[in-house]
Amino acid sequence: MSFDLKKSLPKPGARFVPPAPHGSADAYLLAQAAIALKADKRMLTVVVANATDAQRLLAEIPWFQRSTENEDKLRCHLLPDWETLPYDAFSPHQDLVSERLATLYEVQNGQCDVLIVPATTALLRMAPPGFLAAYTFFFKQGEKLDEARLKSQLTLAGYTHVTQVMSPGEYSVRGGLIDIFPMGSALPYRLDLFGDTIETIRTFDADTQRSLYPVREVRLLPGREFPMDEVSRTAFRSRWREVFEGDPSRSAIYKDIGNGIASAGIEYYLPLFFEETATLFRYLPEDSMFATVGDIDQAIKRFWSDTRSRHNFLKADRERPVLAPEQVFLTDEDFFTLVKPYGRWVLQTDDAPSALSAPIPNVAVNRRTDDPLTNLRGYLLKTGKRVLLCAESNGRRETLQQYFAEYDLHPALCDGYDSFLGNTEPLMLGVAPLHAGFELEQEQVVFITETELYSGSGRRVGRKKQENVTQVEHMVRDLSELKIGDPVVHANHGIGRYMGLLSMDLGEGETEFLHLEYAKETKLYVPVSQLHVIARYSGASPEDAPLHSLGSGQWEKAKRKAAQQIRDTAAELLNLYARRALRQGHAFQYSARDYETFAESFGFEETPDQAAAINAVIGDMTSGKPMDRLICGDVGFGKTEVALRAAFVAVMGGKQVAILAPTTLLAEQHAQTFADRFANWPVRIAELSRFRTGKEITQAIKGMADGTLDIIIGTHKLLSDDVKFSRLGLVIIDEEHRFGVRQKETLKALRAEVDVLTLTATPIPRTLGMALEGLRDFSIIATAPQKRLAIKTFVRAEGESTI
Repeated sequence: MSFDLKKSLPKPGARFVPPAPHGSADAYLLAQAAIALKADKRMLTVVVANATDAQRLLAEIPWFQRSTENEDKLRCHLLPDWETLPYDAFSPHQDLVSERLATLYEVQNGQCDVLIVPATTALLRMAPPGFLAAYTFFFKQGEKLDEARLKSQLTLAGYTHVTQVMSPGEYSVRGGLIDIFPMGSALPYRLDLFGDTIETIRTFDADTQRSLYPVREVRLLPGREFPMDEVSRTAFRSRWREVFEGDPSRSAIYKDIGNGIASAGIEYYLPLFFEETATLFRYLPEDSMFATVGDIDQAIKRFWSDTRSRHNFLKADRERPVLAPEQVFLTDEDFFTLVKPYGRWVLQTDDAPSALSAPIPNVAVNRRTDDPLTNLRGYLLKTGKRVLLCAESNGRRETLQQYFAEYDLHPALCDGYDSFLGNTEPLMLGVAPLHAGFELEQEQVVFITETELYSGSGRRVGRKKQENVTQVEHMVRDLSELKIGDPVVHANHGIGRYMGLLSMDLGEGETEFLHLEYAKETKLYVPVSQLHVIARYSGASPEDAPLHSLGSGQWEKAKRKAAQQIRDTAAELLNLYARRALRQGHAFQYSARDYETFAESFGFEETPDQAAAINAVIGDMTSGKPMDRLICGDVGFGKTEVALRAAFVAVMGGKQVAILAPTTLLAEQHAQTFADRFANWPVRIAELSRFRTGKEITQAIKGMADGTLDIIIGTHKLLSDDVKFSRLGLVIIDEEHRFGVRQKETLKALRAEVDVLTLTATPIPRTLGMALEGLRDFSIIATAPQKRLAIKTFVRAEGESTI
């Protein structure tokens, strides 16, 4: 049984259910439909049940386009959600608004082949297309520009005036330079004016503020999804009085709009800005085709249940009244009525093989057997189809190639989908963003991803994009967050206040300077090229920072006094680290296969920062030099997993591990975590805290002394004189700043003898200073794990509805 794609493309108003796709076969099917529609200059709109599938399809669909099928690549765009709960009292992130506006503009102007939108996002009522057209304008090189009119335009369009442009929706004017970060743009632009003419337009890096490359034109989309001109604000206030009962002056939102301020959460009052709102369908071409992925009906019902619940909870708030849900969102009936005129596919999942695809049987790597690839070999012998093994990145492809070669499996390498189909090799290895594998019946090919190879592990395939590992230097030396009035420290002149950037011509063309103000209103201008001599002030509160007098010698005197005070500490530290440098550390050795097995038991995917920290720690432990590394990361960012990996390497290398926790509860938590992760390994673990009986504590101390215990977890009791270690190799300290002076003295002595790993969310200044000065190695975990929501803090008046 075969599947004819062209015959299955539905006519307007028709509904068709294609054969059930398995794994990422839905992306293959949608890609083929999009390619066929693109040839007829039509667009495909994909509505998915959840945002995760939207991100997945955004990465997978373009991968399935062969270079011979169309000269132009498929233009795939995602319409993201606001990522706020209905009626939330805070606004969506500017990056999300920027992406939404850019996507709507591309769709409206016929520059989109595939639009992917979560079902709940498609329900949102939005600004009519005319708003986007009216508030979008362009700048071109060589055009005349009225600076005053530009500022007015940008302000009305919702852009914010700042001293230094960092995020979408911001602009800055400094003499003849205008910096703008347009909504929907990946980079900000710098307009260089000669009189009132735009002489050059260049992109620039928001972090370094350095120019990158020239362009001839800039597109400026509105800064918000609603207008803030006088007419629109007046209309908003008028409709507010019509919709809500009571005194409108009691509402801060009503008063803010009158003053030209867009309050946090104003997006959920968007219908009050317009005579009539639009829906997503107003932006789509009439001949578009729809495809639904997942249980759309159930997703919409869940959303409406939650929305009605929140509305009932908040509707009694007189100071912040909320619109009826039907005014803000489409009902399920409205949505399906609007979809009905379009031709549409309904993609449904099924475990049984279909005419399109079939699921992948068990091919998982089993590291506990002599040949971990037994399942994969068995499948390769049985299937008559060509197979592509899909790695998630070039680095993973290299790792898999080496691993397969170790067990005498040698797949040929390929560059991508096009390269694979154009080859005849029965088994190939390539890089693909696929989330899950499948057998493709008509093409007689199979895609096996790391999801199938490592089923049961936390590895996730198909990121939207590879995140960068956080660089410590950028975090501690970036001056981009400085605001006017902030205190700074000049290496040669001391503490002054940052008063902004100025452009001055000293005979060699215009140059940018930092304007610093010192005591008695004296001024110092520092070229941007000398930013390395400027640091942020980290002393008392910024308002009370003591400004130095230029030329008074006050700063030199303060530096001498500080140097004298730290001399003793420096001598102590030098002695400690000299002993560590002279001592030959233990170079831990371990089985890479065993380590991979242990790592697979981690139920999540490592974040880029977490993976970098793990690699750094293992590199230290195997180098033969004593380790003293600080791991700094927020709560829930994965520091404990770094400690687990280090402990595994130490124990497999024949050494004991001591884990110090500041509280009994934290020690108990670590004991449970370590017991769970080492449950399948011949490792003995004990806890030393008041939760244990006297007999258990005695046995634990004896076990550490005679070497029968591998890992001991406890509080400051571990530092007492009666605790002796037989072969201690690694000490892990959690939250060092919460130990007392005596304990810290003992920890200092330990550092000269064994490898030390310190975990903290809030390092004490001395510890952080040592790390930044290079006396201690330093790793930062700043990337939040997948699906970990950021903590948002609000200051609000006390009220029963909030509590």
